[in-house]
This record gives sequence, C-alpha cells and structure tokens, in this order.
Amino acid sequence: MSDNNKKRLAGLSINTMRFLAVDAIQNAKSGHPGLPMGGAPMAYTLWTRHLRHNPSDPGWVDRDRFVLSAGHGSMLLYSLLYLTGYDFSLDDIRAFRAWGSKAPGHPEFGETPGVEATTGPLGQGIGDAVGMAAAEAHLAARYNRADLKIVDHYTYVIAGDGDLMEGISSEACSLAGHLQLGRLIVLYDDNRISLAGSTKLSFTEDVGKRFESAGWHVQHVEDGNDVDAIDSAISLAKEEQSRPSIICISTIIGYGSPGKQGRASCHGSPLGVEEVAAAKRNLGWPVEPDFLVPEDVLEHMRGVVERGRKQEAEWKTTLERYRESCPEDAAEFERVMEGRLPADWESALPEFGGDLKALSTRKASEAVLQALAPDMPELMGGTADLNPSTLAWLKGFGDFQPAGTGSEDAPGAVGGEWSYRGQNVHFGVREHAMGAIANGMALHGGIIPFVGTFFVFSDYMRPSMRIAALMGARVIYVFSHDSIGVGEDGPTHQPVEHLMGLRAMPGLTVIRPADAAEAVEAWRSALLNDKGPTALVFSRQDIPILDRTEYAPADGLQRGGYTVWESSANTPDVILIGTGSELQIALDAGKSLSEKDGIAVRVVSLPCWEIFDGQPEDYREKVLPSSVKVRVAVEAGIKLGWEHYVGLDGAVIGMDGFGASAPASVLYEKFGITIQDAIKTVKSLK
Repeated sequence: MSDNNKKRLAGLSINTMRFLAVDAIQNAKSGHPGLPMGGAPMAYTLWTRHLRHNPSDPGWVDRDRFVLSAGHGSMLLYSLLYLTGYDFSLDDIRAFRAWGSKAPGHPEFGETPGVEATTGPLGQGIGDAVGMAAAEAHLAARYNRADLKIVDHYTYVIAGDGDLMEGISSEACSLAGHLQLGRLIVLYDDNRISLAGSTKLSFTEDVGKRFESAGWHVQHVEDGNDVDAIDSAISLAKEEQSRPSIICISTIIGYGSPGKQGRASCHGSPLGVEEVAAAKRNLGWPVEPDFLVPEDVLEHMRGVVERGRKQEAEWKTTLERYRESCPEDAAEFERVMEGRLPADWESALPEFGGDLKALSTRKASEAVLQALAPDMPELMGGTADLNPSTLAWLKGFGDFQPAGTGSEDAPGAVGGEWSYRGQNVHFGVREHAMGAIANGMALHGGIIPFVGTFFVFSDYMRPSMRIAALMGARVIYVFSHDSIGVGEDGPTHQPVEHLMGLRAMPGLTVIRPADAAEAVEAWRSALLNDKGPTALVFSRQDIPILDRTEYAPADGLQRGGYTVWESSANTPDVILIGTGSELQIALDAGKSLSEKDGIAVRVVSLPCWEIFDGQPEDYREKVLPSSVKVRVAVEAGIKLGWEHYVGLDGAVIGMDGFGASAPASVLYEKFGITIQDAIKTVKSLK
C-alpha cells in the first residue's frame, strides 16, 4: 500500500471513529463527544499499529491490556471495538446508553467484550493499569525462560487532565515509577480543558516534570493529529524497558466542531443537531447518513483480526514448547491464569482449638497466609506501610521490587530476594491507589491479590473497593484494628461506622470473625469467592479461642451465621447475636441468663450478613426463628442497620458516636458494651 493511501485510510478511519461517537452521543442525547473527537488519532495509532490483541479471542492471556482511564470518552473505545472486529455491532453503538446495551455510558468490565476495566471515576483506570503492569512483571519473572516467553505484553492507558488531577493517579504513578514498570505506557490527552472550563482554573503544574521526578520516561507530541509522531513516540516508549512512559499529546477537545472545539461546552454534552452537521462539513464528512462506516475503513480496521490471530497462534506455539520443556511450571501457569485454586489447598489451613490461649484474629490471619503461601503462588499483596501491624504478608516469599534495589535489612522487609518474583508488595501509604492496583492485578489474571490496612483507613480505599464490587474482581481486603478495641490510639483510629458502611456496598462480602477458628474459615470463604471482593475484618486485641467441643464448629461461618450455643434444644426465649470480639460477650451473657435466671437462650454468631442473607429461607428461619421477638445484637460499631435482624422489638448494644482514647477494657465499660449491659438489656425486653 502506498504512503498516500495509508494516510488517506488513516484520516478516513479517524473521522469514522469521531463521527460514530458524535452520532451515538447525539442519538442518546447525552455523553462526552470532546475526547473521542480530539483523541481519535492517538487511539487509532495505538490500536492499529501497536496494540497486540485478538478481537476473535478477547481473553487471550498474553494480549496487551488497554485501559481507557478517561472513561467518559467511552464512545472512543466502543468505536474501536466495532471497527476492529470485536463481538460488538453497529446496533450496539446505536444503542449507546440504552437499557441493556453493550455500550453503557462508561465502560463496564464484563458487560462489553474488549473492555478490560470499569472506568469513569477519574484516576481509577490509571491505578488499574499499574496493577496490570505489575502483574505482567511478576508473572514474567516467575514463568518466563530466556528462550520461552509466555508472558510478554504491554499495558496501555489513555488518560486525560481529570485523571491526572485526581490524587489516586499521583499515588499510583509514584509507585509505578519506583517499581520501574517499563511496560506501562500512558497516552495523556493533554487538551487543557475540563468540565468546568480551562485547566488554567486549577491545573497549571508541569505534568512532564512531575512524572520525570517520579521516575517516568516522558515524551511530548505537539500535534495530536500527527499520527506518525504519535507512532514514533509509542515505539520509543516500548523500547524504554526500565521506566514507565507517559506521552503528553497536545490535542484539541472536540476537534472539527467549528463552534465548540477547544471549549468546555463539548466536554460532556452532545454537540447538537446543527453543530453535528457543521462538524461533518468542516471535516469533509457526509452529513447523512448517521453512523456511516465506509467499506474500505472497515476492511482496513478489520485487518487487526487476522494479525491478532497470527500473534495468538505464535504464542500458542511458544506455550506448547514451554509445556514440553517445563511441564510443571506450565501446568501451574495455566491453572493460575484460569483462576483455579490448587488441589487440596484447604488441607494446609491451620487449626485452632480451645486449648490454646487467646489470640487476635489478625494473628490467626497471619498464620493462614503463611500456611497457604508455599502451595499458592498466586497469592500476592501487601499493605499501606502497615505489614508489621496488619500482619498481611508472606514471610520468606520476597519483596516485589526491581532487582538490585533496596536492602534486605530494611525495616519491615519480608525477606527473600528483591525482584519481580517477590510476592510482597510494599504499597507505601497509598490506600486509594493500593485498592485500584489490586483491582488491576485481579483483572489481569494469574494473581489473587490481598491488600491490608487499619480498618478505619478503608475510607481512603473505598472508591477502589466500590469499583472492585462493580466488576466482581477477586480482591481480598485484610483489615485489622477493627473496633474501639484499638484502645489508646483514640477515635481517629477506631472504626465505628465502617462495618455498616461496607455492608451497604452491593457485591462486597464483609466477614468479621469471632475467634481464630472463624478467622481460618473467613479466609477459606474469601478464597472460594471468585465472584467479587471480600473484606476480612480482624481484631488487634486477643480474643479467646472457642472450644469447639462445647460450641458449634466454626465452619458454620460458610453460611454467614449459625447457632454457636444454646441452653436447650427447645425454641429459645431470647436470641443474642454477636460478631467479632463481641461474640464472647454474648456467650457469657447468655450463659448467665440461662444459669441464674432460667431463661432459654440461643447465641448466634453472625460474621457475614451477605452470605447469611443468601441462604435459603428455611435455614435463616432455623437460626433466627421469627417467633422469637426478644433479640439483642452486640457489636462494637454503629447500631444503625441491626434492625435488619433484631426487628423493632429487639435492641442493639453498640456505638452511637465516635470512640475515645483509653485502654480497650475501659472503653467497652464506658460505652456500655459489657456482659452486664447485655444481661440488663435482655431483661428489659422480657
């Protein structure tokens, strides 16, 4: 093909992308045309000249990952998916933002073939991409051989000004620079316009210098319509293997719209019928029909399909050679990429009996992680600079770091080699980015990420947790210091409203175990949950380990809630419900009421509301008979929400406000969360 014909097809394809977006947004009467119109040249260049993908097999393990972090420009991505041959039709584009459409307002993972991550909340996509690049680096270090590379791909991002304003992007990109993730490439749509107006209003920093200081390779492309310049910059970025790359591409938002280009008015609203026509005439595009796709454009863009098939076929040949050369590693690689757990993994779980002394559930969680790590290489994660406190680490399994950096004697170092093979990620004090990076690791595949911090700081990570829940990402959150039991650190570090806040999030499974045995079951449940994220909420303080010869087995946790003890086999007069460390209060109060007052008492452990509410109605009725109206819940968190189980006739022993600075035992007494308070409350309801 001649150079002139290449340029003609490139220009025609770019305008096709622009006006598919413009027409879809106008048809939907909502959307964001500015980014697709200005950013189409960079997206075209990346997808047709560099992106290694197979539209016939969107799940190909060794594909390049592409994340549209500026998710409001979703029609840019949808036009690419259609034109390059994904299972995504022109009718899907016509149905942009309609009920049940494969083209929702912002990209949604699992809803649209080829969408790698749910984006829209700005900055989240960049965090996801850092996680994907970290996953690629780790799996490559673990499984590749010098002549057999089965993990060998890039992660690309298109991000906008808003993405880079959000604090999460600074957190994530700072860590990416430290980790030297050279296969991460960000294309920055530098159009200098945000929703409210020019970036001169609020964002005048030198972005290039910011990224240089964070250890990134920085390039500038002055003309966002110069396909060849963008092509060259991407090629240079791919050659730079020791640093992540950002290409700052100067674009014009709403390019081609005579009345709106370069202005905020085209950021988040349709152009309008007259301006759509004016833009088409301005760029030499037919005003009619809408959704026009020239045949030679479709043929040109669909050339990606055959190229992708060949690339995947070549990779499969390499994989077959790898199977022959490294059969055990190959079997493990394929298992982890499919998300299957190892055979007999549950046999490694530790057991805790009532003959052991009291133990904090965070310490029990640590024991679980150490027991599983030797046979579960897909476990990878870390904390926001809190691994010595949350105990969420894998001792002896190395730190995920660029080879040759750091010191084995560094405080908090987990030991083992410092390289990308390490399974312990030091996120630094960056909870928000940590959550998004974990999402990216989970989405990439091959890794079950866990991340930890103090429970009160889950607030910093909540937006990333919400996206994980939306996507059904298999992420495990390890939260310690779960209540006013934190003690002297005071109300700033005592989570009060957090349990209820996270329980309110759809798709998130929240588990607060009552002792070490339940902590083991909590981990079992989290690892078996491949449909979404799980929050494990552990105590700082030691908790008695229940003697399961006297009490019901801890595996009752697998049903969310269970009768842990009752004074008789008859229907109880009173039901006491507890979670976490407060289950012991409920048990002691229940035994006292039974022995001293002759009251028939049932004590229920309810560590996970989401799992319990998903049980058959007959099981829930068996545990919490509707005929029993005297119900008291005991939990050292905000009371709001417990009406779901105790009803209007019951009562809740918990918190009405923030905590205070004092020893934990004093706080429980002062806030009225004691055995005596539970007994008194039950008697007041009788």
